[in-house]
Amino acid sequence: MSVRTARRRQRPATARSAEDGMKLHRRAVRLAGRPHTVVSLRPGTAVRFSANLFHDTWHVLSDRHGARVLGRLLWGLSYQSRPGTLVVIDREFITTTPFDGDPADRIVLVPGWDTPFTARHARALKARLPFPSAPDGTVRWHTHGLDAALDDSRAWFTRNEDRDDPMRGRVENLNGLVVLRLQSPNEMREWAVLSGGLDPHLHGMDYSYLGSGAHYASGEVQVFRDFRRDVSVARRARAEVLAGLDEPVEPEFLRPLVWDRAEALKR
Repeated sequence: MSVRTARRRQRPATARSAEDGMKLHRRAVRLAGRPHTVVSLRPGTAVRFSANLFHDTWHVLSDRHGARVLGRLLWGLSYQSRPGTLVVIDREFITTTPFDGDPADRIVLVPGWDTPFTARHARALKARLPFPSAPDGTVRWHTHGLDAALDDSRAWFTRNEDRDDPMRGRVENLNGLVVLRLQSPNEMREWAVLSGGLDPHLHGMDYSYLGSGAHYASGEVQVFRDFRRDVSVARRARAEVLAGLDEPVEPEFLRPLVWDRAEALKR
């Protein structure tokens, strides 16, 4: 594949695709002294994510389309993973938060059952991002079975939920990367169904806990009907608040000011 071909942006008809067989980029990299395969979204893909830490829980934020794309990425990785495989949602697809305009970190999906990913790996991966060169190839991301699971998620969970081995996956931040680390292929498919089935259109917001144990939720996917509008309003509110300050303030004091200004702008 030539550099020119690899860097060509997608046609509008495919940029918003979240269907079975969507095309992704593949690169071979070395992290912490070992070979890895990094899969990523193609330039121009019309999807945006954000992330924040709230109540000691890492949240992945997007709209319904983003939740569907995340579900596809998780489901496909559960079947296509080989030792050393990672999925990276890079900076092009990460936006500021829809609440207070805070910057957000990149997102990494890790099949923990066959791919170790420590702080050392995260540091090495972050140093390589964004990838400056053309990809090594393009892969078709097959997600056979996901649509049926989403059509009747209750029946799917009844057939597939492992009650003897509760979800052990974690969502954490390692060296500036929000890492979703799953511990089994079935658990990754559970997260895919939970994410892909979110629909904010009725109430304006929808969410699902990830990695829920008896006394905690490791992470959460939260989607908003007006995600992009909220991002834009929060960004404008933050800029206006900062412009009116005489001196810098700590984030815990800045955020309430941005929230108030954003609410005023929405009204």
